[in-house]
Parts: sequence; structure tokens; C-alpha cells
Amino acid sequence: MKLSAEKRNQLISIAIGSLVVLAVIWFLFISPRYAALHKSRKEMTDKQHQLQVMADTVKKSGDTSNQLHDALATLAHGEADVASGDPNAWAFNLIRHFKENYKVDISINGQASVSDVDLLPNFPYKQLRISVSGTAYYHDLGNFIANFENTFPHIRLVNLTLEPASTDEKLSFRMDIIALIKSNEP
Repeated sequence: MKLSAEKRNQLISIAIGSLVVLAVIWFLFISPRYAALHKSRKEMTDKQHQLQVMADTVKKSGDTSNQLHDALATLAHGEADVASGDPNAWAFNLIRHFKENYKVDISINGQASVSDVDLLPNFPYKQLRISVSGTAYYHDLGNFIANFENTFPHIRLVNLTLEPASTDEKLSFRMDIIALIKSNEP
């Protein structure tokens, strides 16, 4: 069937008009709905991811609590040789008890002084410095110092000076003992 030119042009115009109307409907109504739907899906996926992260965090809270408990126990064990209470009494008792197993005559010179730690800035502890002096044979003094530093890893012996003692073959020594003390204690 042959269409006249006028009918054919009308048919083409109707087809083009229909396509234009469909394009307008697509761009004005359908396309924004697809964009909104895509945005909603992305937001839902993001929220599900956040929910999963929160759920994982809640699941790990028990482990984190156990880790905190272990860290606090480790800290308490590490603070076992940190000075506490009266610094002078603590130093006197520490030296008195430790020297019982050694042939070292040792005495405390003066009062203990408490100050900020001079090795590390902003350290959460204070340092206790006490001067001691005494006499001992070379080998006995070496054993005393080595065992003291190995027994108390948070205590340092500094400024050690040795001189011959006036009697026997003993050495006269002077040194400073530096121990950590909690900063909230005197």
C-alpha cells in the first residue's frame, strides 16, 4: 500500500513527535527517578557497610576489654619496682633488703630527691634520686651492681665512682640510685 506524500509526512511527523514526547517524558520523569533510585541504593549500601563496621566493633569489644585488662596487668607487674609511699623509707628498705645477700657495706647519704624524669620529656612518672656510698671488695661490688640492675630493670645506678679504701683491699664507692616514682605520689 502506497501512501500519499501528505499522509507519509503526517506519519513521519507523528513518529518524530512521539519520539520527542517519549524523550521529554524520559528526561523529565523517568531519568530523575532512576538517579534517585541509584542514589538510594548507594546510600543503603553505605549504611549497611557502616552497620557492619559497628557490628564488628561491638564484637571486638570483648577482645578489646581483655587486651585492656592484660595491658593493665602488665603495667602493674612492671610498676612493681616503682617507688611508692615515703621516698626515703622506700629507698632505705629497698637497699637494706637487697644488700642482705651481699658482702657490701652501703649507706644512704642524705635525703632522696624527687624531680621530673630527665631522660624523657613528658614522662608520666617522676624520678627519685638518692646518693649512696660504701665499701666492698671489687668482685662483691660487681656482683651487687649487676644483680641490682638485673633485679630492678626500672632503676638505674649512675655516677659510680671508685677509690681505694684506706684499709684492706676494699674499694670505696659512691653512686646515685635513680628510681621511678608515680607522679601523683610525693
